[in-house]
Amino acid sequence: MLSTEGVKQRSHIMRRVRDFFFRREYIEVDTPVRLPVLIPEAEILPLASETWFLQTSPELCMKRLLAQGCPQIFQICPCFRKGERGRLHQEEFTMLEWYHAGWSYLELMEECEQMIQQVAGRDSICRSGKKISLPAPWQRLTVNDAFRRYAGISAEEAVRTGEFDLLLVEKVEPELGWESPVFLYDYPIELASLARPKPGCPELAERFELYIGGIELANGFSELTDSVTQRRRFSEEIRKVDNGGKPGRMPEKFLAALEELPDCAGIALGLDRLFMLLLERDCLAEVLPFTEADL
Repeated sequence: MLSTEGVKQRSHIMRRVRDFFFRREYIEVDTPVRLPVLIPEAEILPLASETWFLQTSPELCMKRLLAQGCPQIFQICPCFRKGERGRLHQEEFTMLEWYHAGWSYLELMEECEQMIQQVAGRDSICRSGKKISLPAPWQRLTVNDAFRRYAGISAEEAVRTGEFDLLLVEKVEPELGWESPVFLYDYPIELASLARPKPGCPELAERFELYIGGIELANGFSELTDSVTQRRRFSEEIRKVDNGGKPGRMPEKFLAALEELPDCAGIALGLDRLFMLLLERDCLAEVLPFTEADL
């Protein structure tokens, strides 16, 4: 169990996060945790709740709120992913997710930078004996440049040979964010997820991930608003899910709402990982009020 002082520190950080968004006139929302259908994602296993599922992300419902006219929203909520256990993973974890209408991933990277700086309230943090500087500007590094620098191969070639995920985890991620945080951006379109293609560069997606001290902390997009393209991407994920012996379903109500979604950008950030970094701990268990072993 987390100590009383640790509970106070966690509460203090949570309050600073909320204060940041309230000062910027974001609307805090709360959406259902239990859903009949989720985003089709072959690499993420949901936890079942009778015939429904516990959310792996609040994205589907939050985007439907954007589509009905909410201009900028945020949410702090529990999310669930089956089988994710380890130093940096828990099956139940706390997610911070926010969206801003009229923005692209560029504005969102800048706001994410500002949010963490203000929540940290200091100029540096220490991880593994190394000082990580927090003042802006943080480094922006394209995925292709990162792969060529640290893996000796282009990102396009890594995707083509099926090595992308392995090289990202083993060669690229451990090198990122040790002097200052790093935004890894412009992913190959094959890894776009729910991000839109980059204008003028259709082989790339306007997607980024934030790394601090070798840890992936956040994943953000310029959101795709084309329901036809999104349906095609979901169909491919469902095919992979079905081949893996797990049922997959198309989120039809979400796709219908996508027709009304304004140009916007959104980001999901692992709050427990942020707590761990700011409190300078080595694993998530050290910043959680309760772990599985405590229950």
